[in-house]
Amino acid sequence: MILLFMPLSASDDRLVLGKPLLSDAIIVSDGGAFALGFFAPSNSTPGKLYLGIWYNEIPELTVVWVANRETQLINNTSSSPMLSLTNTSNLILSDGDGGGRVVWTTKVATTTFSSSSTAVLLNTGNFVIRSPNGTMLWQSFEHLTDTLLPGMKIRFRYGIHGEEERLVSWKGSDDPSPGRFSYGGDTNTLLRFFLWDGAQPVACSAPWTGYLVKTERRYQQLNTSTEVIVYLAAVDSDKEIYMTYSLSDGAPRTRFVLTHSGHYQHHSWSNRSSTWEVLGQWPSTECSSYGYCGPYGYCDETTAPVSTCKCLDGFEPANIEEWTSGRFLSGCRRKQPLGGCGDGFLALLGMKSPDGFARIGGSRSTSEECAAECNRNCSCVGYAYAK
Repeated sequence: MILLFMPLSASDDRLVLGKPLLSDAIIVSDGGAFALGFFAPSNSTPGKLYLGIWYNEIPELTVVWVANRETQLINNTSSSPMLSLTNTSNLILSDGDGGGRVVWTTKVATTTFSSSSTAVLLNTGNFVIRSPNGTMLWQSFEHLTDTLLPGMKIRFRYGIHGEEERLVSWKGSDDPSPGRFSYGGDTNTLLRFFLWDGAQPVACSAPWTGYLVKTERRYQQLNTSTEVIVYLAAVDSDKEIYMTYSLSDGAPRTRFVLTHSGHYQHHSWSNRSSTWEVLGQWPSTECSSYGYCGPYGYCDETTAPVSTCKCLDGFEPANIEEWTSGRFLSGCRRKQPLGGCGDGFLALLGMKSPDGFARIGGSRSTSEECAAECNRNCSCVGYAYAK
C-alpha cells in the first residue's frame, strides 16, 4: 500500500495515488454542484471532523453523505486527518499522516495493484472509484446515509441474500452518527416503504401501484408557483429490485432526507429565500402512524385537524374505555363471527394493505380474479387490486 503526501488543490475533482486530501482542502465536482471535504457539524467541537459531501453552490452547509459516521476524526497539532487512494484502489481515511488511526475505508476486492485508478466526485454528488479502464469499483451512492439524491437507489432486495438498504437518520442536528430512525423497502412484500424507530415500525406506505410521476408545487409568490416533477422508476432484475428517481428539467435542487426527529421529508432549495423548503413530509398526520387505530380500525381524516379512529362496518371497539380516552391500539373486534369461507367483500377506499399479504400476478389480471382467488382461501380476509 502506497501513501504519499502531496497537497491537493481545491480545483481538482478527483483523488489519485500520491495526492491525498488534507483537512484544509476540498474536492469540487466538475460542474461545481457538489464538494467533498472535512467538516465540523458544530462550532463547539472544531477538533472533531467528518468526511462528507455537500452542496457547493448554496450558502447553507447541507451535507448529503458522510463517510465516517461511527467514528469521528481528531484534528489537532499532532494529528492531521487525510483521505488517501491506495494502489489497491481503496480509499483510506485516517487521523494522521499515513501512520495514524484508520477510521474508515472502502473494501474494494482486487487482486491487482494499480497506480492509475482514480476517485472522482461526479456532479450528481456520487463519489466513485474507477479502474484504469473506466470500470466503477465503488460508489458512495451504494452506501446510503440520511439523504436520497436523484439517481440513488432504495433497494428492496440485492443479490441472493435478499439484503435491503436503508436511509439512517443523524443522531441529532449536529451529530452525523447513526440515529434512531431508518427508512427503506419491505423485503417481504416488496414495493412498500417503512419508517422504523429502531426495530419498531412507526409508519408504512401503501404498496406502490405503478405510478411513475409525482408532482410537488412550490408557491414562490402570491400568484406564481414552481413545479418539481419527480420521475420514479422501479427496476426488477435477476440481481436486484430497487426504486430510484429523477427530476424534470429546470427543477431546483431537490433531496429527500430522513430527519433526526423521524420524518422523511422532501426538500427543495429556494433561491429567493435562500432556504430549504419542505414540500412534503411523512408521516404527516397521526393517520400516517403505523397501526394507529389498531386491528380492523381505520383513521378518519375528514375530522381534521384532529384525526379520529373508527371501526369498520360490522366491528366494534375491542376496549371501549381505551377507545373513548383516545387510545386506539387495541383496535376493533367483530360483532358477529364470520359465516365461513365464501362470505362477501365490503369495498373500502383509501386503505393500506395489512402486513401479511401476497402479491399475485400471472394471468390473474382483473379485480374479479383477485376476488375469486381470495374466496378460495379461507385465510384470506381481503384483497386489493392495482392494474
